[in-house]
Formats: sequence, structure tokens, C-alpha cells
Amino acid sequence: MQWTPLTQPEQLADIVRESAGQPVVIFKHSTSCSISAMAKSRLERQWADAGLADVKAYYLDLLRYRPISNQIAEQFGVQHQSPQLLLIQDGECRYDASHMSIQLGEVKKKVAA
Repeated sequence: MQWTPLTQPEQLADIVRESAGQPVVIFKHSTSCSISAMAKSRLERQWADAGLADVKAYYLDLLRYRPISNQIAEQFGVQHQSPQLLLIQDGECRYDASHMSIQLGEVKKKVAA
């Protein structure tokens, strides 16, 4: 799994553009939270077997870039949570889950639909 760091608000426009050609996920991670660390580790372990090789993955460090998280919530109409995984396709959030509800199998179903 190759994370692309999400560090600039302008990258959200890039994500919307990219999502027209390929699915994009955004993982919002609190580096001080053990549950978030567990969710991130689980994602990384399961990614290779999830059949999501064509999905681009962005990583947002919430403690350093909280304003970007707020912008994500507003732009995609989701409630801020941490950890949180969003699937963006065609500029819209098609999947949003947090904590241990994050399921790559569900992401795969949405991507394949």
C-alpha cells in the first residue's frame, strides 16, 4: 500500500479530479490515538488482498492538518471522525466509515459497482 500524504487544502481539488478516472480513498488518522493506529495497521495489512490496487490512497494526519479534515467534512458532506476512511468516486463520497467499522470488502463492493 502506497500512501500519498494529504498536507495541502488544494489537494482536495486534485482528489476530486482524480476520482473521475480512478477511485480514491482518504484515511484520516489521529497519530495520538491507539484505535486509529490499529485501524491504520489493519488497512495496511489487508490492502494487498482486498483487490484495490487501482485505488489511490491518501493519508491525513489529523493532528497536523485538522483544518483539512474540516474541509473534507464540509466538501463531502460527512461528519468528522477519527479514524475515518472515505471513498471518493466521481467527486462524491460513496463510502464513509470510522473506527473498527472500516471494511475494505465494503470499499471493494462500491468500487466494483
